[in-house]
Amino acid sequence: MFLAYVIVAALISAVLLASAGAKFTRPKRLVDQMSTVGLPFTMLPFLGVAQIAGAGGLIAGLWWGALGIAAAVGLTLYFIGAVATHLRVGDFKGAPPAAVLAIVALVLLGLRAATL
Repeated sequence: MFLAYVIVAALISAVLLASAGAKFTRPKRLVDQMSTVGLPFTMLPFLGVAQIAGAGGLIAGLWWGALGIAAAVGLTLYFIGAVATHLRVGDFKGAPPAAVLAIVALVLLGLRAATL
């Protein structure tokens, strides 16, 4: 189970870091999506930092299990909030990717809790 956590944590951390990078570089696609969901652009750095913290927590969780669990809980809440934000404005195309990431975060929570 620990090996599964290592693999999934590494993959999701790479996705999170790429997404955080987009929050700081603000490509047109992301700016359009933020406009659609009604989030102010001043939130982008905060969202990027939250994703970097989540990725760091998952990786640090390899050595300190409680931190990996806390990071997985935080990421689950982050992506549930993203799903709710997309659904609130009727953006049904943006909700499924966030839902998949919320599920992956829940899987990571279970994997790390099982290996303590």
